[in-house]
Amino acid sequence: MALVAGRFARVEPRRRARAFVLGLLADLPRKNCWTIAEHAGDASPAGMQHLLSRASWDADQVRDDLRGFVVDNLGDENAILVVDETGDLKKGTRTVGVQRQYTGTAGRIENSQVAVYLVYAAEAVHAAIDRRLYIPRSWTQDPDRCRVVGIPDDLRFATKPALATEMITQALDAGVPAIWVTGDEVYGGDPHLSAELGWRQIGYVLAVSRKRPIATGAGIFRAGVLACGLPKQAWQRLSAGAGAKGHRFYDWAQVDMAGSQESPGHRWLLVRRNRRTGELAFYRCYSPRPVPLSTLVMVAGRRWTVEETFQAAKGLAGLDEHQVRRWISWHRWTTLAMLAHAFLAITAAIERAANVAAAELVPLTCNEIQRLFAALFVRPHRDLAHRLHWSAWRRRHQARARTGHHQRQSTHEDHDLQLEY
Repeated sequence: MALVAGRFARVEPRRRARAFVLGLLADLPRKNCWTIAEHAGDASPAGMQHLLSRASWDADQVRDDLRGFVVDNLGDENAILVVDETGDLKKGTRTVGVQRQYTGTAGRIENSQVAVYLVYAAEAVHAAIDRRLYIPRSWTQDPDRCRVVGIPDDLRFATKPALATEMITQALDAGVPAIWVTGDEVYGGDPHLSAELGWRQIGYVLAVSRKRPIATGAGIFRAGVLACGLPKQAWQRLSAGAGAKGHRFYDWAQVDMAGSQESPGHRWLLVRRNRRTGELAFYRCYSPRPVPLSTLVMVAGRRWTVEETFQAAKGLAGLDEHQVRRWISWHRWTTLAMLAHAFLAITAAIERAANVAAAELVPLTCNEIQRLFAALFVRPHRDLAHRLHWSAWRRRHQARARTGHHQRQSTHEDHDLQLEY
């Protein structure tokens, strides 16, 4: 917390931010302003809500400190930047960025809020270093709706690949050490992202569909057609990295692609084949210098770290549990949740480097560090009077909400009756 203390001009929001992050790291069944405020010993959630909505501090400046915190502790010249989006299911239409859209969280089209994240994946550990909330066209074409939730007036519609490109260029301009970028088909199909990386001489391994046209020395073919024509000796059995159950072995092959005058370097189509089902996956690859197949496979395999980051940040630091509606509140909650997860990830990396676990123990994980930290250092207020006060506060608030709902319902019913007559 000392790393970000200077971003808070007053001592009150600085102390409250610390209490908020402790609440995110606590072992609470649900994490929102109510539960975190009760855990911190506050009499009501007003202070935590003020921190997220009206207090004077810049979430982007804290994000910059977070990025420096991760790079200083995990910095690796061979690190990989991973981009991906994740969605949070929502009810109603008033939360910033919400609409019916596809989200991988549900695996289908749902009423949801989607954000794109940038993950710094070093060999030892990984953590998110940036975020962008995706604002659909249905919002950017409705200035009044944007104004209600505090979206800046100058914000224009941007695709998810455009948001990813913005985060990557900002990280590289800030001196983040990384030589590769990887992402799924959403980003592999965008020409502007690959052009920007080629211009910067940053290698990439980006997933593409089997229908993607691939330019080779013999002509232009779809990725799936090229894979079908590969001889048996073109395939190699290689590990895409270690998973929970051991190494993930697949069959891999690469095909040389035609060069480009705009960004000189080497280009390949990378093909992955599941050894059990035969299912194929395709990646468009670039490197300013020749690299072996094993390097491309390593980069492709590192893409899974973003899913692990989402799982840990949501499960351990409440990344997806925010109950906020406004633009500024979403960015503040998300940034502090990323900071809490980065603390766990970096602590795990330091512990693994400093201490060798006994043969009968696995190394300390983020999950175990969070459990230990919550048990040993995060001290909730357990005073009986405090608990009874919060029970009464919740019931009083719920009663007011119920009364307001009944009044609105009655008003609508009276209005409908008037229309009928």
